[in-house]
Amino acid sequence: MNADVAYEIDEDADDQLVQDGDEYLTFHLANEEYGIDILRVQEIRGWENVTRIPNSPVYVKGVLNLRGAIVPIIDLRIRFDLPKSDYTATTVVVVLSVMSRKGKERIVGVVVDAISDVVNAKLSEIQTTPDFDSSIEIEYIQGLATAGENMLMLVDVDKLLNIEEDVNSYASELVEA
Repeated sequence: MNADVAYEIDEDADDQLVQDGDEYLTFHLANEEYGIDILRVQEIRGWENVTRIPNSPVYVKGVLNLRGAIVPIIDLRIRFDLPKSDYTATTVVVVLSVMSRKGKERIVGVVVDAISDVVNAKLSEIQTTPDFDSSIEIEYIQGLATAGENMLMLVDVDKLLNIEEDVNSYASELVEA
């Protein structure tokens, strides 16, 4: 297969993606609905106790040993500065693959109130986030989409979770020690 043919196949795949859109796993935090790219989701687990990491940010609940990999667990309610809520039977950890600033893949878990659905959002239907003043952190929101009658905030997990890169490195150092 020559390079020109491979490029044409890739181009066709990109055209198909624009037509069909991307799939997003939707979840609830407080009374809002959020979405993350389904291709980033490694697994969904029920809430279980984690090992707390000393001196970590308050939104870092701790780490889990996931089949030999140490995975930092981030509570998105706390990360988004939402009111605290007890963990219930619907509380889950969504294990995600994120890219670090250095281009390295990392595995991170996020605690959410409940999983909702998988929706398809076409690129043409995703609206940009409104421009707020600099006091509101919106750089983690990729865009807004409509799911039925609800507004869905699409989260950019790379931007959101790269701040936790230092925590992930710290957790790895603890394991190696």
